Order: sequence, then structure tokens, then C-alpha cells
Amino acid sequence: MKKLIFVLCGMLYAAVSYGQDIKETEVPSVVLNTFKQQYAKATAVEWKLKAGMYKVEFAIGKDDHELWLEKTGKVVKHKEEIKAEQLPKEVVAAISRDYKGYKIHDPKKTDNAGVVTYKVELKTATSEMDVTFDKTGKVISKKAEN
Repeated sequence: MKKLIFVLCGMLYAAVSYGQDIKETEVPSVVLNTFKQQYAKATAVEWKLKAGMYKVEFAIGKDDHELWLEKTGKVVKHKEEIKAEQLPKEVVAAISRDYKGYKIHDPKKTDNAGVVTYKVELKTATSEMDVTFDKTGKVISKKAEN
């Protein structure tokens, strides 16, 4: 019985500490003002408090975005869906050269405190992988999908 209670408490803690959904009214005004000034056209806005950071998920048009802000309102990270045509030519060249036969799916751009990366799903009929590039086309990480 003690083990069961311990496991349940652990699961509850993990669920709560991973990130809590919060109402817009619970977001500090400086954070909310920064967001609204920069992304006035945002729709489907959802806020979370995660590890002391405010994470907001939203859409602009058909593109999804995620933004992480400090309690001071400083933007720390921005991840956004982009079109394949918006990838830097260096990234497109690296894909064409090193991943012949793969098609680009679901490209995303991430600006993490000024460091910009591009993550793409590369697919063929028999294989799929997630590859992250820097802006010069250098591979930062690669993960094969099962």
C-alpha cells in the first residue's frame, strides 16, 4: 500500500511540475503586454507556467507558435512553423546534398536567445528522420523515426 501511495504521489508531482495551464488573468501584466505588443494577431492563445517561465502557444494564420518568456517579459525562446520556402538556402542546399530523395515536411524555426536553428522532418517512402540545422546548414542533431 505504501508503494502504491508513493507511486501515485510521484505521478501527481510529475504531472503538476511538468507545466500548468494558467488563465490569461494569472499572467503578469509585463509578460502579457510584451506578448500582445509583439503578436497582436495571435489566436487560439494558451498559457502555461513551466519551470518558472511563461510559455504561450498560439497561432497566427495557419502557423503555430510557441513563445517562452521570463517573468520580466523578456522573450527567451520562440518556435514557429514555417514553410519549406522560408528555410535558408544553406539548409536547403545541405538537404539536397546530404539527403537525396528525402522530402521536407513540417519545418520549424527556433530562436533560442539569439541562436537560430531549423528542424525538419525528412521523409522517403521507407524512412523518416528529424534533423536540426543551424543557419549555415550544419547538422546539429539527427534522430531516425521508428
